[in-house]
Amino acid sequence: MNKFSLVTEGDVNFSEERRKWDEQIDDPQTKQILDDDARYFLHQSMSTPCLDVLKQCAGSGITTLSGKHMLDFHGNNVHQLGYGNEYVIEKVRQQLDILSFSPRRYTNIPAVDLAKKLAGILPGDLNRCLFAPGGTLAVGMAMKLARIVTGKHKLVSLWDSFHGASLDSISAGGEEVFRKYMEPLLPGMIHIPPVNTYRGMFGNAPEDQINYANYLESVIEKEGDIGAFIAETIRNTDVQIPSVPYWKRIREICDKHNVLLILDEIPIAPGRTGEMFAFQHYGIEPDIICLGKGLGGGIIPFAAIVARDSYNVAKDVSLGHYTHEKSPLGSVAALSVINFIENDNILQKVKDDAVWMRGELTRLKEEYPLIGDIRGIGLLWGIELVRDHESKEKASSEAERIMYHCMRNGLSFKVSQGNVIQLSPALTISRRDLKKSIMILRDAFEKTK
Repeated sequence: MNKFSLVTEGDVNFSEERRKWDEQIDDPQTKQILDDDARYFLHQSMSTPCLDVLKQCAGSGITTLSGKHMLDFHGNNVHQLGYGNEYVIEKVRQQLDILSFSPRRYTNIPAVDLAKKLAGILPGDLNRCLFAPGGTLAVGMAMKLARIVTGKHKLVSLWDSFHGASLDSISAGGEEVFRKYMEPLLPGMIHIPPVNTYRGMFGNAPEDQINYANYLESVIEKEGDIGAFIAETIRNTDVQIPSVPYWKRIREICDKHNVLLILDEIPIAPGRTGEMFAFQHYGIEPDIICLGKGLGGGIIPFAAIVARDSYNVAKDVSLGHYTHEKSPLGSVAALSVINFIENDNILQKVKDDAVWMRGELTRLKEEYPLIGDIRGIGLLWGIELVRDHESKEKASSEAERIMYHCMRNGLSFKVSQGNVIQLSPALTISRRDLKKSIMILRDAFEKTK
């Protein structure tokens, strides 16, 4: 069905279901633009050829050039506050009339205000920021800082993780679709198994997850010279949610061995899990946190790292120094996102929506044997499809058929790891639109029995 050894969300570019999708596009202008896109852009997995041509994005949905409207439950995770959030846009518009760009070696009020805000909402001594135009760059800065702070170059991360698409970040990441053909990657990168609550190599019960953490300690003790451990607090793509004991044990191990804990919350903070930051569910603190995607309000590419006060030790090194580092527009957008979440009580809304989503998805699981597992937190949910509940054989072709059926009927999302339907709507989505999404999903499952 696909041309890769590992089934991922990228394979839908080449499948039979994708061919059928392409054939049903009959708008001449859409076809022409898709052809031009394929002609003038370098092709790459997970984006080329493109699905359709967008004309407008607003609120919880996207509208194509031909007039088709879909609820967007993917959004590349930039749409925490929905598309075209009026509050954020107005703040950015006002800033455009004041200061649209800040050259390096100068600072500006919005950048300083954002740094103070992040320090104020993060715990402990997480007070030192650096900004960048994207999450990949934030991860790179965190990796550089960890080397300087610890004097050690080795880093441990998780297989299947994603931390960006540059050579340094894919060295830390564990997704084959980014790493293939790229050897040699950055030296000193060590990968260990990630928590998997449905296909766990150490078992699927919460108490089994301690074994994953202990694996980290074994690697640290055997390998030596390890300065940092980087991980997504909650894995975004196929929605893996570690237990509280797992993260507490990880924190304990890092403290014991003087290893920095870098948490990558670029796709899920702020707010997607029902807390401003996902680590707040676990009663731990990172040493460095990476933020991005939704931080720019779906308007400005913007990311940040926040580190401990005591890590301000790289004064003679350029950790980032990016052209748009202290972007006044990005800073205003990020401040507006955080303020909107706080002022409009978005976190409580997300928690309420999570209770409703769990109930609805549980009913779907009870109704359709194709669903092997549901898992989620806040407004981040995964539906894992299997052909058999005992063998857990992945239902990849079925997942793809469901995805295209849903897109034809007004719901867009992505499939991760070949068989996991990932749902991450705007945090501002109405209950009415959530109900509509469940209706579309149910219809798709009904037709895929």
